[in-house]
Amino acid sequence: MTTAPRATERAKPRETDPAPNPGTPLDLSFVSRLRVNRSAVERRAATLGTRRTVKKDWQAAWLLRAVSCLDLTTLAGDDTPGNVHRLCAKARQPVREDLLESLGMPPRSLHVGAACVYHNLVPTALGALRGSGVSVAAVSTGFPAGQTPLDLKIQEIRRSVDAGAGEIDIVISRSHVLTGDWPALYDEVRAFRDACGPAHMKAIVAAGDLGTLRLLAHASHVCMMAGADFIKTSTGKEPVNATLPFGLVMVRAIREYHERTGHRVGFKPAGGIRSAKAALEWLLLMREELGTEWLSPRLFRIGASGLLTDIERQLSHFVTGHYSAAHHHPMV
Repeated sequence: MTTAPRATERAKPRETDPAPNPGTPLDLSFVSRLRVNRSAVERRAATLGTRRTVKKDWQAAWLLRAVSCLDLTTLAGDDTPGNVHRLCAKARQPVREDLLESLGMPPRSLHVGAACVYHNLVPTALGALRGSGVSVAAVSTGFPAGQTPLDLKIQEIRRSVDAGAGEIDIVISRSHVLTGDWPALYDEVRAFRDACGPAHMKAIVAAGDLGTLRLLAHASHVCMMAGADFIKTSTGKEPVNATLPFGLVMVRAIREYHERTGHRVGFKPAGGIRSAKAALEWLLLMREELGTEWLSPRLFRIGASGLLTDIERQLSHFVTGHYSAAHHHPMV
């Protein structure tokens, strides 16, 4: 039976990890001044898939970059150690070796950013990914609704970190945003940040539950002030998940935070991203709004479970000129 590495070994940041975001004091005057022009955001988002495109060799290269930024995810009620092992095998080798060879890449030279699982399956994922360079992310704090007491949320984070998770995806209490209680949101996320210790923290703002883009901008900034290393659109369980308008508001918040503080915060869209074309649009968004430095798994992740199949099919088409059936690229 494979055993997981000791938590003290796994919790050490990798050399490729970005510097943690130390956060800043809560600046309520800045938050109160934030405004979002919804029509302008929607117009800008609508141009991403039409104004610029990448073709042929460039498209293949961008799709390979998208693969390296994936957080392969299984967050279902019927998760078992068996399907987590299969997910982790795909995380270690996300694209078939024959395709990589045809694209001029060495064998096993590509892996995803992380495998994202529930807390109880962290040791299973760690054992399956040992030595691969793939991080293990655990969802926490009463995922997906976040409707559990604060002390239990903090305990859940600490247990996942002690189990060896290198990344923690937390969910905020939406009620703090909807009622405009920014000190409560700040204190909550700050407590989560402290509980994460050496692990990187991704703050899920659940954009589809917040009602307005202005509240989304407010929540994004407060989470970064409280020390979030990433801000993430969605749990994947909301009625509306990752959309380009949500992403545009959030990456511009990241840009403003970097300009104000010098700290780089990552971004993760999650939920409903299933096509290679959509992945390219998210990469274009990052490139145009934040620059090439954010086009790496250090600062950009895509949370997805089924996206990789379509990316592999597009890469197969680039190599052979024909689309292969989806069952030739199984996820698990």
